[in-house]
Amino acid sequence: MDLGLAGKNAAVAAGSAGLGLGSAKALAAEGARVVICGRDRDRLDAAAAGIEGDVIPLVADVGTAEGGAAFIAEAERRLGAIDIVVANCGGPPAGSFASTGIEAYRTANELAMLGSIAMCQAAIPAMQERGWGRVVAITSYGVRQPPPQLIASAAARAGLTAFLKVTAREVAKDGVTVNSVQPGAHDTARLRGANNDLSAIARTLPTGVIGDADDFGQAVAFLCSQQARFITGAALLVDGGASLGV
Repeated sequence: MDLGLAGKNAAVAAGSAGLGLGSAKALAAEGARVVICGRDRDRLDAAAAGIEGDVIPLVADVGTAEGGAAFIAEAERRLGAIDIVVANCGGPPAGSFASTGIEAYRTANELAMLGSIAMCQAAIPAMQERGWGRVVAITSYGVRQPPPQLIASAAARAGLTAFLKVTAREVAKDGVTVNSVQPGAHDTARLRGANNDLSAIARTLPTGVIGDADDFGQAVAFLCSQQARFITGAALLVDGGASLGV
């Protein structure tokens, strides 16, 4: 299926590895010109070299509001108009109610919410003026089913999801869609670094297998497509059936 993305300009945050990289690959494969960012130049350049298509690597840290806005500004300088933003960031550290102090919530909000909000604020107005745009934020299945040891992360990502929902309704009339994708367990370096036995995680999932980052990227690309023009304000679970909520 042709997703109608050839010639579009996309900014993919934290695109040097994992789900961001999978998203960048999928968009580039559809003919979009893609800017990816990461904090490590060597890893970023290696990721860009592995993507088939028109890709520009930028060293940037989107874990703050200032960093998120700066990434969009530099992407616009390199590509011109930005048609697609994939807002993505790292996750806050683990913690429970008892172990998580108020400063940890401030840090989590900056990392997992404010950076993505700043990317939206920097990119969406120009999309509205042009009458076309796509924003997809990568959050977590924990928005639906908060993990017990990730209280700050769940709170911050839930706040971002609410922001995206309200924004989607406000800008829909201007041809701009705003959605989020909520991943569960995917085979990424982050998951491998936190778990020694991915097969044990796979056995807890209805699918019986861990997610694939490239498959995840295809879901993101579809939400950016022409065909998805009537999908906005959605939060798509990509978790192998792990979430128990309706």
